Amino acid sequence: MSIQNSIPKIWSARMMEHLNNSLVYCKLLNRNYEGEIKNFGDTVKIFSLNNLTVKQYTRNTDIDDPEQLATNEQVLTIDQSDYFNFAIDDIDKFQSRLELVDKAAANASYQLANKADVYTAGLLKVGTAVENLGDDSTPIVVTDKNAYELLVRMKTILDKKNVPQEGRWVVMPPEYEGFMLLDPRFAYNTGKSEQRLENGKVGRACGFNIHISNNVPNESGQKYKIIASWNDCGTYAEQILKTETYKMEKRFGNGVKGLHVYGAKILRPETIAVATVNFTPGE
Repeated sequence: MSIQNSIPKIWSARMMEHLNNSLVYCKLLNRNYEGEIKNFGDTVKIFSLNNLTVKQYTRNTDIDDPEQLATNEQVLTIDQSDYFNFAIDDIDKFQSRLELVDKAAANASYQLANKADVYTAGLLKVGTAVENLGDDSTPIVVTDKNAYELLVRMKTILDKKNVPQEGRWVVMPPEYEGFMLLDPRFAYNTGKSEQRLENGKVGRACGFNIHISNNVPNESGQKYKIIASWNDCGTYAEQILKTETYKMEKRFGNGVKGLHVYGAKILRPETIAVATVNFTPGE
């Protein structure tokens, strides 16, 4: 089988596997509408109902007229697209090409996943469930004395917003986790030890699945946005649209290129708590 026939199927399967293993923020949102997208520019309309009113019933008394159902429409747009494009020279032995393809797939997947993750994190940082969680002008200086307390405060804020307990998560940079580990009051409920290797997840505390990421939004590496919410605060969708091999016009070899399209929508910003912190006094 020639390399031109074998690459596309192998590449497509490996691309999705590597992408899923590398994502942090994107995997924390629901993927309910992913099957409905096919191309860049696709849109999906998402409807939510208004809350209904429950009224007291009095025997032998007419009830009120029925309430009209109202819907709130939001749109998920697949408006992000990135591509890869690399070459395999014919001078390379056929046996070594497959290894090169695999390594290139892993690297391209990581780079695509990283861009999608940064994009999604940037959307999540606009959450509105904020109560004394710092801001860009007055960030909270995190130490081993208050890191765990801040996590408890974020839990309380989500409790007051009636955010379901199931599916809650928080994403923090490695520095924040380091301070939490110095607090004797803090202990992980990790379950399986291998969870630390799963999409940045290190365990549970305060009702949150805790994830560590180097993509936590920050300003000049100083003011970090610690984001806490639940899976249905937003939705994410992606597709690897195309993978193609082609003969390079000016070289003896094959090129491999692919297109990744994606988009995310924050559906319930009021259920996202965002703390602005730094780790060094005076910064």
